[in-house]
Amino acid sequence: MSAVLFAYHDVGCLGIRVLRRLGIEISAVYTHDDDPTENVWFGSVRKTCAELGVSVRAGADMKDPAEHARLRALAPRAIFSFYYRDMLPEAVLACASRAAVNLHGSLLPRYRGRAPVNWQLLHGEREGGVTLHHMVKRADAGDIVDQEPFPIGADDTPTDLFARVLSAAERVLERSAVGVVEGTAPRWVQLESKATVFGRRRPEDGRIDWRQSAEDVRNLVRAVTKPYPGAFCYAGREKVTVWSSRHATPGAPAKAAPGSLRRERDAVLVACGDRRTLRLDRVEIGGKEGDALEFKDQLRDGGILTGSPEGG
Repeated sequence: MSAVLFAYHDVGCLGIRVLRRLGIEISAVYTHDDDPTENVWFGSVRKTCAELGVSVRAGADMKDPAEHARLRALAPRAIFSFYYRDMLPEAVLACASRAAVNLHGSLLPRYRGRAPVNWQLLHGEREGGVTLHHMVKRADAGDIVDQEPFPIGADDTPTDLFARVLSAAERVLERSAVGVVEGTAPRWVQLESKATVFGRRRPEDGRIDWRQSAEDVRNLVRAVTKPYPGAFCYAGREKVTVWSSRHATPGAPAKAAPGSLRRERDAVLVACGDRRTLRLDRVEIGGKEGDALEFKDQLRDGGILTGSPEGG
């Protein structure tokens, strides 16, 4: 029961350990070189492989015919992709005699593509999950092998969801990984009419538009909070990163323009496009992080938050 793995992130580390525990022979693991400009807050596949004595190859060009030859020589029954960041060419998938499958962080066919955890939070979803599916030319579009759902709370952040992704992924692999290698795992076709596709998210996508509803802004804040770059806006020329926020106590609809600030004894409030107000909790301005109430000069009563620096 041999397999080749393409792995990265905590999910990659978990997948290696689970397959080893299940008695699946791991012929090789491919992973990425870490990006020195990235906040690497997750586990190292290289270190996991070193600990377990598994062969690992980092930074390989999977479009290179020489790599295809190496894979064919290993003669894997199955190929597993665990949060590997690149689409694998069809020539690579064809090296598996039984199946080539990927573990994805949503309940497919919804949220195909990049950053499914962040997109689900951004959209206020109340249920997420993981899907083990066959890899095809289109991203996340192949037949499904297994799925495991989990709830998403109204105040959950990415780290909350990633913990559930790991637990759900472990259950899916324990149920189905051996069947994938042996060629006995079930598979069913995705319903295309239910499919949604989302692309990669960049730091710039965290820009707050206060003309949106308070709920949409709050969801953006929690979707890109730490360890991600954060949601941001500007007070004058100073960048304000909002790390956490919550709905203000319900009251009369705000009449102020979106982005308008109001300071109360125990809260800093911002008017949103739906006339509801959002309470800023933890923010970062000028490299200093703290309670929004601490920033009396930048977050002053009657001030306004904008999407770009004034005069910029």
